[in-house]
Amino acid sequence: MSVKQKILIVDDDEHISELISLYLIREGYDTKEVHDGRSAVEAFLSYNPDLIMLDIMLPVMDGYEVCKEVRKTSSVPIIMLTAKGDTIDKVLGLELGADDYIVKPFEPKEMTARVKAVLRRFETGRTKESSKILEFDNLEINMENYTVKYHGEILSFPPKEFELLYFLAKRPNQVFTRDQLLDKIWGYEYIGDTRTVDVHIKRIREKFDRKDPWAVKTVWGVGYKFEVE
Repeated sequence: MSVKQKILIVDDDEHISELISLYLIREGYDTKEVHDGRSAVEAFLSYNPDLIMLDIMLPVMDGYEVCKEVRKTSSVPIIMLTAKGDTIDKVLGLELGADDYIVKPFEPKEMTARVKAVLRRFETGRTKESSKILEFDNLEINMENYTVKYHGEILSFPPKEFELLYFLAKRPNQVFTRDQLLDKIWGYEYIGDTRTVDVHIKRIREKFDRKDPWAVKTVWGVGYKFEVE
């Protein structure tokens, strides 16, 4: 008997969360409903969901704050729910690390299809993550021999630039602060400042001179991410 995938539903409208839960249970998922941001963070830690359906407008903590808290420790897929359909809502949610968004009201079939698609992408990415070779369109990052192949050509990458690129690319669309990157790549005992990260990011970007469906992006006021379309 296969283990059911768990989905945490966060919406302050109990009717909507119950409706989402009903349709997801019909599709074979296990669900848990909470109705404010603080409860969402607590449920994320205790329930250990495979995916989070996260409303933006929440009491106590809004959806953006919840998303930021989750992304500090986890790459679990997050689908943002918004009643506005406002582009700013969508962009901000995606920049904070959400994987997709759904505008309310939505069709149940569309909602379940989005859930399945996001979970499928995440499982594929997790399989790739166990490999030491990361592959994207026209890009191969090989941790086994510290090489980067771009449009068929091997590029010259100093070790720290390589490690920074590999770390970000291994966690696509996840945002990291400069301090987090300093800790992960240079270590806690490194004596330096966050400008070190900026300089290395600049050098990495200069090596990629064509338009590709991925890029090392700045998330203003937060840090950096390896964005994949």
